[in-house]
Amino acid sequence: MLREHPVNLAVSVRELEKRFGAFVAVRGVSFDVTRGEIFGFLGPNGAGKSTTIRMLCGILAPTAGQGTVDGLDLRTQPEAIKSRIGYMSQKFSLYQDLTVEENIDFYSGVYRIPSSQRAARKQWVLEMAGLIEHRRRLAGVLSGGWKQRLALGCAIVHRPAIVFLDEPTSGVDPISRRRFWDLIYQLAGDGVTVFVTTHYLDEAEYCDRLGLIYRGELIALGTPQELKTTLMRHAVLELTCDRPEDALLAVEQLPGVHEASLFGRAIHVVVDEAEAPQAALASALAQCGYGVERLERIEPSLEDVFVSLIRARDSAAQPQAEVRQ
Repeated sequence: MLREHPVNLAVSVRELEKRFGAFVAVRGVSFDVTRGEIFGFLGPNGAGKSTTIRMLCGILAPTAGQGTVDGLDLRTQPEAIKSRIGYMSQKFSLYQDLTVEENIDFYSGVYRIPSSQRAARKQWVLEMAGLIEHRRRLAGVLSGGWKQRLALGCAIVHRPAIVFLDEPTSGVDPISRRRFWDLIYQLAGDGVTVFVTTHYLDEAEYCDRLGLIYRGELIALGTPQELKTTLMRHAVLELTCDRPEDALLAVEQLPGVHEASLFGRAIHVVVDEAEAPQAALASALAQCGYGVERLERIEPSLEDVFVSLIRARDSAAQPQAEVRQ
């Protein structure tokens, strides 16, 4: 039996699983999303993000597990879920040979908005997305950023309480990404729950809470700050030196270093929390012929956290794979 759905939860899933033959795309995923929250679902390509969001939208039937969206059962009420949510896929799926307002008119019909309300809803979408000046342009000639705004507008023309955005800013320029997130904040400010998948870690900072999925499993869940302060078991040092690409190889071989990676011109070095051996690292690098400009402890970034979690998961899985062989 599916447990009673709390009123304040927009999404609630337990042990959700999706199999395609022998391949397990999503395995035992459990989480809750509260109403009005911006929930980020992160992971590398192929991790299971899109499969999960399609199950939540009633597009794919779960193989196992249970869940609700807006109080509706994923297994028994998928069609009702579709009518209560907004969904924007990662690929532009509107009609390229229709104008902006013709696309909005079409989706107003799809969502069965009463005729008496359609003009007002269309005007609301045009104003919300900043598309008034583009209303008579063909969708196919719009830039990537404007296409994303139009897609979002069509997804929410029926004013859903929950919006699912699957990689909404993929392939658009940084300015358009920032403007799109302004629209997301606007929706959340109006009480809309936003469930967004992304592989851009800088966008993760914009979310209220995050879930990290990797190889079909949820391996982290919490606010951005919680993930950085509670899940990172090691200290992170930021190193600035000459020839950072070459120095990276040397740093990875130094005692006490768990991992190291390039961040622009700097190197982030993960070491044991108790040691944080700045002086020893600086001395070792100097002996290798690298001039150290700066080496200090910093707060880990979400990228530091996620890289560390993924490497730890891979390391834990490797002995199991060797045993099976």
